Amino acid sequence: MTTITRTAPAVVASPRVRPAATVRHVATLAWRSLVQIKHNPMELLDLSVQPIMFLLLFTYVFGGAIAGSTGQYLQFALPGLVAQNMLFASMTTAVGLNTDITKGVFDRLRSLPIARSAPLAGRIVADTLKQVWAFALFLGLGLVLGFRVHTGVAGVLGALALLLTFALAMSWAAVLVGVTAADQEKVQIMMFSLMMPITFTSNAFVRTDTMPSWLQKWVEINPVSHLADAVRGLLSGGPVASDAVTSLLWAAGLTVVFAPLAVRAFRTRI
Repeated sequence: MTTITRTAPAVVASPRVRPAATVRHVATLAWRSLVQIKHNPMELLDLSVQPIMFLLLFTYVFGGAIAGSTGQYLQFALPGLVAQNMLFASMTTAVGLNTDITKGVFDRLRSLPIARSAPLAGRIVADTLKQVWAFALFLGLGLVLGFRVHTGVAGVLGALALLLTFALAMSWAAVLVGVTAADQEKVQIMMFSLMMPITFTSNAFVRTDTMPSWLQKWVEINPVSHLADAVRGLLSGGPVASDAVTSLLWAAGLTVVFAPLAVRAFRTRI
């Protein structure tokens, strides 16, 4: 009798996605997140209400008591409010990512012949670009209320670039929270508990020398303080280099620490 030996068919490995294709996939999924605004305008409303509310409340409720003049306080506080809003806006990255995971969107995306990093990178890129709208809204309303830019277009673009760089670094922390939290409610609690003390124990809203001496030591190393001072210098004039470099170093440090943790948690969850 002749023995017939069957050999298992060879498994053909799927080809690696080339860098150009990865960039295209990331751009497509980032556009997917941005185009949702067209079908759900409430997403843009969320990015608009908070800047308007905070700017009006801090200027007209606290401005006179803190600075003696709403105009003077607006000139000081608007850069700090922009920095604070950028941090709080990172909550949308965590919430959106958690929603996509819990609803199975990422499972469907994984079945497509796209780069594995594209869904996560697309979400981060889209949410970072949304920060441009919030910055423009802050600056536009501030100009209407009396804020003045003394550094020209170059200063505005420099402030925006610095804010987006820091926002991109903070998005890795938001990704980590969004991946590890069980649901949206826990994401919001965790992000709010993290962002609130960092922003309000900085010089974003009041000058450092008005605080207790024990608190001043933390304020001077708080990354939000350096970011707010750098944005003030870029918009209103004054020293910029030291605070801008410190902000970039903080952004690099946040990326080095949180990016590997976020990617590992993302792979484990997905």
